[in-house]
Amino acid sequence: MFMPNQLQNALGTRFRRIITGDPGGTPPWLGQIASGADAGLFQPTDAPWIVHGDLSTLIGGIRALLIQALHPGSLAGVAQHSRYETDPLGRLAGTTKWLTILTFGGKQAIAAESQRVNAMHQRVSGSFTSADGSQTQYRATDPDLLQWVHVAFTDSFLRTFQMYSPERHLNLADEYVEKWAQAVTYLGLPTGPKSEQELQDVMHSYFLSDQLQVTEQTQRVVAFIKRPPLSRTALVVYGFLFQAALVSIPSPYQEMLGLKAKPKWLVIPVARALMRLMKLAIGSHSPLEEAAIERLTTIGVISSVR
Repeated sequence: MFMPNQLQNALGTRFRRIITGDPGGTPPWLGQIASGADAGLFQPTDAPWIVHGDLSTLIGGIRALLIQALHPGSLAGVAQHSRYETDPLGRLAGTTKWLTILTFGGKQAIAAESQRVNAMHQRVSGSFTSADGSQTQYRATDPDLLQWVHVAFTDSFLRTFQMYSPERHLNLADEYVEKWAQAVTYLGLPTGPKSEQELQDVMHSYFLSDQLQVTEQTQRVVAFIKRPPLSRTALVVYGFLFQAALVSIPSPYQEMLGLKAKPKWLVIPVARALMRLMKLAIGSHSPLEEAAIERLTTIGVISSVR
């Protein structure tokens, strides 16, 4: 007889196979998170751990990609140097690896992963057409681009957590923004916003400066994000996640993207129910989170799981 826990394991394995790119569903960087004799950046009670351990990150990731695509420098880096069209799941796995190691890993794993990402960024450069028609040179290591990618990421994961997580009642916005700002220092930016209000102010400054724009390339990337090459079954779920991401985006950004969200009264309850169903189906803790908790317990940082 196929028991509920067996079904949960099977669904969890299938889900993690998509996210990590590993045929067995085991993240290849599991050992990196499990190793080390230090606490890393965050513990289970810290806001970044809580937010990034939540399934609302699935929605936040889609939202972040849409928002980030509005900056022509960020977009050019993706379009000219990324394998998003030929290997979208590989790119997803790379982003997932960075996020989870920075959140759950020890200092040695964080340093190694940051070195990998920074080496990749050093190779990303080129030019894009600015709003005034001139050619602008860019590098992925430019502070302005690093800040935009960081604030778009931070804002997206925070907003989707606040809107869809079963733990959305937690008042952790300022803590999340301040503590997750540590992540961007590993990418070469001295600091990021330190509060929810500062995060909003920085986002608004980009909008008012006319740095954001939509081109044919933007539309192409957005169309790909809207309908990536997934199986029919996966696309059904993804369609709900995409609408949930779109609903969480402020109207001015939706208009720039040329997208119109379905009514909030319809999308939000469905997305919240989907988050609960997925959590029930695949389990409350990922193998990565469990490995981090075991490491922290072994070295005496924590005594039990929250």
